[in-house]
Amino acid sequence: MRHARIHPRTLGYLGRALSLELSAVQQYMTQASLAEAWGLPEAAVRLREETVEEMQHAERIIQRMLVLGVAPNGSHLRPAGVARNLVDLLRQDAVLEAEIVALYREAVIFCRRIGDRENGDFFEALLNEESAHAREIEDWLASLGIRRYREPDERAYF
Repeated sequence: MRHARIHPRTLGYLGRALSLELSAVQQYMTQASLAEAWGLPEAAVRLREETVEEMQHAERIIQRMLVLGVAPNGSHLRPAGVARNLVDLLRQDAVLEAEIVALYREAVIFCRRIGDRENGDFFEALLNEESAHAREIEDWLASLGIRRYREPDERAYF
């Protein structure tokens, strides 16, 4: 394990990222079970695939933290989003993914600003993957006839 000097704010980004990724794992896993209970096997399979993808992100963050010599700590696990239909589940997923993308974007900008290329590259790779994932959710919603989701305050998540 390498004990590198790392900016405390970068450690904060890693901790928040781990919490969000583990929250996404819990959310997608719960939603896959709901979709299956609703008789939507294709949606259940797709949500289980999302679960695995988010687990891989969490694992990469844990590995990164260990390389940096810090103990992984996902300290804030959010409750899983549940709803009465697939569209509402996907809307919740869009909100969570938008938050994850925003966190990674902020982390990349910060790391670049302080000259931390290694962690900036790490966050950028996650940003690219999560941005693609957010677009996949947008496409899924579009396939269900939902073009764009907006929160009551009118912030666009796509």
